[in-house]
Amino acid sequence: RASYVQRGFALMSPRLLRLVSGAGRLYTEEDPLVILSSGSLKSAVTNSSSAWLIQFFSSWCGHCIQYSSTWKALAQDVKDWQDAVSVGVLDCAQEENFDVCKDYSIKFYPTFKVRQHVPAAGVYTDAGADRSIPSVRQLMVNILQNHTNLDRPKHCPPLEPYSAAQLLPLLGQRSDHYTAILVEEPDSYVGREVILDLLQYSGVQVKRALSSDRPLVDALKLTAFPSIYLLHPNGTHAHLHSEKPLRFFFSSLLRTLPGVQRRLKSSSTSSSGASQVGALPGKQNTEPWRDFDRSKVYMADLESALHYLLRVELATHNTLEGEELKIFKDLVTLVAKLYPGGGSVVKLMETLSDWLLSMPLQRIPYQAVLDLVDNKMRISGVFLGAELRWVGCQGSRAGLRGYPCSLWTLFHVLTVQHDANPTALDNTGLEAEVAPVLQVMRRYIRTFFGCRECGRHFEQAASVGMDNVQNREQQILWLWQQHNRVNMRLAGSLSDDPLFPKAPWPSPSLCASCHEEKNGIHVWNQDNVLRFLRHHYAASNLSPEYSVTPPRLPAPPVPKEHEGGVRSDSEKKSSTQTPRPGRQAVKGEERREVVGVAGGGGGVWLLGLGFNSVDMSLCVVLYVCSCLFLMLLFFFFKVRSRRWKLRSSRLHV
Repeated sequence: RASYVQRGFALMSPRLLRLVSGAGRLYTEEDPLVILSSGSLKSAVTNSSSAWLIQFFSSWCGHCIQYSSTWKALAQDVKDWQDAVSVGVLDCAQEENFDVCKDYSIKFYPTFKVRQHVPAAGVYTDAGADRSIPSVRQLMVNILQNHTNLDRPKHCPPLEPYSAAQLLPLLGQRSDHYTAILVEEPDSYVGREVILDLLQYSGVQVKRALSSDRPLVDALKLTAFPSIYLLHPNGTHAHLHSEKPLRFFFSSLLRTLPGVQRRLKSSSTSSSGASQVGALPGKQNTEPWRDFDRSKVYMADLESALHYLLRVELATHNTLEGEELKIFKDLVTLVAKLYPGGGSVVKLMETLSDWLLSMPLQRIPYQAVLDLVDNKMRISGVFLGAELRWVGCQGSRAGLRGYPCSLWTLFHVLTVQHDANPTALDNTGLEAEVAPVLQVMRRYIRTFFGCRECGRHFEQAASVGMDNVQNREQQILWLWQQHNRVNMRLAGSLSDDPLFPKAPWPSPSLCASCHEEKNGIHVWNQDNVLRFLRHHYAASNLSPEYSVTPPRLPAPPVPKEHEGGVRSDSEKKSSTQTPRPGRQAVKGEERREVVGVAGGGGGVWLLGLGFNSVDMSLCVVLYVCSCLFLMLLFFFFKVRSRRWKLRSSRLHV
């Protein structure tokens, strides 16, 4: 048997051999399927409450290697079906699996085996030769329909069509959930697939009916199929409009109905993201709900992200030095140059950037940064709200969404702004990087982000695909793709908000043209996705609603000895609020103030070092005394030199 394996490797093409040796295994724990072995096959399948579809493959089989991407796509496509039918794989090339593959008469690879959920004794049958995703998916539906009512998997809903006599009495009745009547042609699988797609969701029931049921079709006044007729909990009912009559569109529409929630897993299968830092203790619980438009991006979310980043997450570092300081400088520079809309936040980031770049020190205390962020020096127009106001990123309860959501949103906005303003980073030291926004984000997440497991996952993804980004368009799309991958991995975990379940984004309701179907599975139209992202995260789509407005700073106290020379308020306003010609630097007067950032109690931060008013007065006195002493020395030596010249002339005569 071992010689067969060796012979198989010898027959593999060099390209496939590199693929196997580089990947190690065709399937990993990150894939949405079950990796079986001789030791786990019997216990996992026998003790399961679902039916099974298992692929027996060999890691040296060239076709198995090529087919692995299709099988992963299938497993991802039917991920929400797992309570009814599970997808598994078993590698017959592993020595420990030789006997089990022999027991199941595996002669060719890949071989598909079906095990129906029969409590008494499970029987494995061959699944046939058609291996396209639509055919295998339909096979899974047939597996479930072949069960009787007694041996059907516990969590599998009825897949048989309902009649007009069963459905029409439901019209006008109140209920605690939605009822979606999906009417389709008799040979269509869309209805049954949508029923299984909603298996993990509560608040909606999908019932299938046939277009051949004329009394039902006439009563609902349906003319095109497949179609959904929706019964609301309050007793009203109407046709549910869908941009395209496709399974993905129907499932997405039903998942986003108000009150429809994903059922959380009993235990989180993914530890990453379970620990979130999305809310400050005692803050978000008492805040009222803020109505928002999902098609908008809210400045309040971006400002809250910066507030949490600068005042909470960064505060865990008492000092910034070395690589940490450089990464923080790059982040501040990036935000200062690309943050949209101008205003007080941009002015703050520009001031902070100029101050950091002017520092000759390799170590800066965090307190100095915080004093500038809090505008202790009272620079006009500099402000960042010191509270969390999640709007588009608010969760159903504290700890959900919040900061991670807003940080994703911030970097999405920055990628689009970099695409819109390609020269904004010139002369910053970041212009040499192909994907500067992604690289700065990667370094920040790795160094400062509080969720270490999340940072590890992001670093893994970045190390695999970020180096392939070659232009600004790919930068936008890579971040969008990675965000969707994270959503898919965390869907249904403890960190998933049941009110805003993680799902592929943008949804069909936001961008119908972004979604297509190819070879029976959902695919993205990336050209339309890019067009949507450029619009969605553009400066013109940012809403200022709910943003914290800058307070009016009180006039500083005037010493009594200077009361006679104080300028009027209008003169102060004209001198300190001169319109900025651009976003290159703060005004000259404010630039001089940036060198010394005021601290509390009358102290002054000079180059990151603390001095009080007495120290500054002594410096002035010493400076004046030294000037007087130098002047005395100058006149003394000047008089002595004249007397010396006069004496020398007399001696010569």
